[in-house]
Parts: sequence; C-alpha cells; structure tokens
Amino acid sequence: MVRMFVVDNGGQWTHREWRVLKYLGVETEIVPRDTPFEKLADLDGLVLSGGAPTGVTLGTMGNNPEYLARASYPVLGICAGAQVMGLHYGGALAPAKAPEFGKAELIVEENGKLLAGLPPRSIVWENHNDEVSRVPDGFKRLAYSANCAMQAMEDERRARYAVQFHPEVEHTQHGELVFRNFIDVCRR
Repeated sequence: MVRMFVVDNGGQWTHREWRVLKYLGVETEIVPRDTPFEKLADLDGLVLSGGAPTGVTLGTMGNNPEYLARASYPVLGICAGAQVMGLHYGGALAPAKAPEFGKAELIVEENGKLLAGLPPRSIVWENHNDEVSRVPDGFKRLAYSANCAMQAMEDERRARYAVQFHPEVEHTQHGELVFRNFIDVCRR
C-alpha cells in the first residue's frame, strides 16, 4: 500500500485531497505545515495542499520548503503548494492577470506523467489570485488556461509535480485521474 501524507497549508479543500487519496486506497493522513520532516521521512509521496488564495512566500508556507529540499520521494503541489514549489526551485510568482475563481478550461500541451490520459481540453476548478509566472529550470509546463500560463508542471528527475487547479473537487473533470497518476509515480 502507498503511504502518503497531505500537508495542510490552510486551504479550504485539504480534507477533500485526503478523502480522494483514501478512496483510492492510499494510507494517508493530514498533517500541519509545521510538522518536523523526520515524521515525513518514510513516506512514498507527499501532497502540499492549497492555502490562502494570495500572498505565498517561502516564509509563509511553514516547513514546505524543507520538505521539498529533503524529500527523496515524489511531491505534488496543489494551488499554493504549486506556488511554493515554483518559488523553491527558482521560478517566480506574480498576480494573475485575471484571478480565477470557479470554472476554467484546462489546455494540455504535454501530458507528462501527471496528466497522462487527460484529453487536450477539459474543465477544472480554480481558486487563486497569484500564479507561477516563470516555470523553474528543470520543470516543463504541461498545461495552461486562458488566464493562467502555468496550470500544471513537472520535473521528472526530481519527482516534483504541480497543478494550479484543484483536482480534488468534483467540478474538475478528470481530477481523480491526476491523483491516480501521482499515486502511480509514487509506486515506482
């Protein structure tokens, strides 16, 4: 069985991430963002949840930067978790040209491992003011939307994966598949 924790970054849907993983047969629990890394050391994967819709900095995200630096297993960042991942690895954040709250059309330009099996276009659910404006070196952008240049990115070498949208909510088409793909990465 895959063992994966969800780091609670204060997002309103953290419990839904936990619930989807549980439903998919993952041994999981929600942990605070100040959990010492030693309590996360023997996992198969980690999810950095969403958080406040604006104001992500490396200093406001608890131990997330340490988890990214020290985890030898795959990490998935969702919303604010994706933003802290982008910052940690040398990318940049900026206010979205049009903040997204609600439905958006995801345009997949490359499936990679995280978006394997997703169609070229689908509907996703958004809740953000800021976005990764420059993808870090080593990452490739997988998807975008009309108002967000980076909706999904991955760095296979470091096993780091990120989505700006919320795959855990039922309004996101194929969200469960995103989680299944991440679980498959964690099994390897």
